[in-house]
Amino acid sequence: MAAVFTCCFGCCGEGGSGHIPLKEMPTVQLDTHHMGTDVVIVKSGRRICGTGGCLANAPLHQNKSYFEFKIQSSGVWGIGVATQKVNLNQVPMGRDTNSLVLRHDGSVYHNNEEKNRLPANSLPQEGDIVGLTYDHVELNLYLNGKNMHCPASGIRGTVYPVVYVDDSAILDCQFSDFYHTAPQGFEKILFEQQIF
Repeated sequence: MAAVFTCCFGCCGEGGSGHIPLKEMPTVQLDTHHMGTDVVIVKSGRRICGTGGCLANAPLHQNKSYFEFKIQSSGVWGIGVATQKVNLNQVPMGRDTNSLVLRHDGSVYHNNEEKNRLPANSLPQEGDIVGLTYDHVELNLYLNGKNMHCPASGIRGTVYPVVYVDDSAILDCQFSDFYHTAPQGFEKILFEQQIF
């Protein structure tokens, strides 16, 4: 019996708190370890400005992911998905097999080929929210919550959300607490350990 009390008091007293601290789940945000040399990331990893691109810190492992970008200041920009092999100093993206992006002019590019285009009357403007869904085959675009019916595909491998800016563009990323409800079946990006 004395051994039980010793163990209990030994765990709780003198330096032990009696519980194991839980590891806090990381937050999905822009990754300052995977950004272009002239990129500036502020607002706790949620805002990009400067010149160049940046990947998010979480790959899209789950089947159906959703994330958003708000255009704070117009200029040259692009959003989409990319592998870690993408050149984050090269603007615009979509020139090679490592990125699939919507560009500020409404075109969607992958491997230097226009894969689709937003309707001319639906080009994102300052203050607009662009939502993206990705299901490991197709990237789809939403403007202020409305499906643009502008699918694009072709990228292969492990991909991450990507954003690039130039010419005074400023974009904010929203990886949770969305402005608009995610389309049915799609959800925020989960880190791999959250999936299982």
